Amino acid sequence: MSGHGGRRTDAERDAVTVEIGYALAGAAFAAAVVFGAVAGPALLFELPPLPRAVLPRLGLAVAAVLFVARVVSVLVRFRQAAQPSQPGRTSPDS
Repeated sequence: MSGHGGRRTDAERDAVTVEIGYALAGAAFAAAVVFGAVAGPALLFELPPLPRAVLPRLGLAVAAVLFVARVVSVLVRFRQAAQPSQPGRTSPDS
């Protein structure tokens, strides 16, 4: 990401900070929506005891996995986009 012997410029550091914030905020929003969709019925309606106990736990597990997957995918995509192309190598879309 940097051509300065490993030192990043202020703009590069700012870009990384913004991308991390975007990844965390987007992942938190997606996880909250999924948790609400899965656990919501158990919290809003009178359900039998088993679904009432299982749905919130399932929602939490799915939301946690989604959160991690979203953060990783955003940051990996950002890292790949930030790397300059290397001469002599073909690009993935050629």
